[in-house]
Amino acid sequence: MPTPELRQLRWPATAAGLDTLGRLRHLAAGALRTGRPLALWREPDAAQPRLLVARSLEASFTGLPPALEAQAPAGFAFFPFRDSDHNPALFLPADVRYDAAEPDVVAVSAAANDIVPGLAAWLAAPAVETLSWHRSQQPAPHTATEAEYMRLVSEGVAAIETREVVKVVTSRAARRPLPAGFDAFAAFAKLLAKYPRAFVSLVSVPGVGTWLGATPEVLAEVTADGTFRTMALAGTQPLAPGMLPQQAIWRQKEIEEQALVARYIVSCFKQLRLREYHETGPRTAIAGQLLHLRTDFEVNLNNVPFPNLGTDMLRLLHPTSAVGGMPRQAAMNFIQEHEGYDRAYYSGFLGPVNVAAPGVARLYVNLRCLQLRPDEAVLYAGTGLTVDSDPEREWQETQMKLQTVSAVLQ
Repeated sequence: MPTPELRQLRWPATAAGLDTLGRLRHLAAGALRTGRPLALWREPDAAQPRLLVARSLEASFTGLPPALEAQAPAGFAFFPFRDSDHNPALFLPADVRYDAAEPDVVAVSAAANDIVPGLAAWLAAPAVETLSWHRSQQPAPHTATEAEYMRLVSEGVAAIETREVVKVVTSRAARRPLPAGFDAFAAFAKLLAKYPRAFVSLVSVPGVGTWLGATPEVLAEVTADGTFRTMALAGTQPLAPGMLPQQAIWRQKEIEEQALVARYIVSCFKQLRLREYHETGPRTAIAGQLLHLRTDFEVNLNNVPFPNLGTDMLRLLHPTSAVGGMPRQAAMNFIQEHEGYDRAYYSGFLGPVNVAAPGVARLYVNLRCLQLRPDEAVLYAGTGLTVDSDPEREWQETQMKLQTVSAVLQ
């Protein structure tokens, strides 16, 4: 339910013929037409998506990490893998909110009362067929060939053998032409139906661009009952037709890769001198047509003297060893020197903070995503390397991961 400080606007009679997705699209069109940032998302297993519009571009660029605490402002975090001038850390204030579970109401924050007359005009405006999404001002990234990526994997394995790093996560970009008449909103709706257990998102910010994705991985979560959660997700294999997760057989390489991520999370707890956590796993988890090894971690914040645990863990976790490597700085140095392209917001994190309710935040690692360009999509995929990694297998793993989101380009 909307909180008391939110002003509620009712949809006009002209919107009576719009279904839920139609109303989401109509609000997105108004935000894009007036040059405002927006985020559209659906939580895993949730029935309906939500939409958030920030009042102005200036208000969205705070450059600060969102605090996972009840007193923090409500908004949507969109953070890059590595913060920089051309990939700024973003926090979009929840000035306009629409929850498809309450289809007849649009909520406006008290700080954005001046937007109400314009918003009323958005709601009453005729529906539009084509949406003009925000585009990035940066050049398209380099896309590695199979030979280039296999060479990168070999360099990563060599760095592990010489103990420069314990683990490193290499990645690559791929470019695909947009089909004629491609509609990003329709692609978002397609991902909703295809991946009910994923965090599905569509984020569009002036100057930064538009990103679409369906990620399986929670980075940090704080629930209404005072529980902090995170997960170690690593190791990948295809889900064969008719196969049950418990039938999966994992190689030593994937077991070791996932164990390193789980150990890294435990080391973060130790840095904070926290011992009261619950660990479950590893178990096999389904993510679309892929299987991963997953270990869940949970802390009851009501029973520990760490009121800022969510914020502290977020700063320690990002970027996790599941997207960077271990030790963190050595792995980040290797990636910057050898990977050959800018990840931008791929393997960063995103998600709502205090939007559903005060004290409720869910941030996800930005995996299985694509960036929209004027005539093409840039897709991203990575693999965690250990000393047993085989370059050909790692290339094939990236191919499998690219299929998750590339399905919307068919």
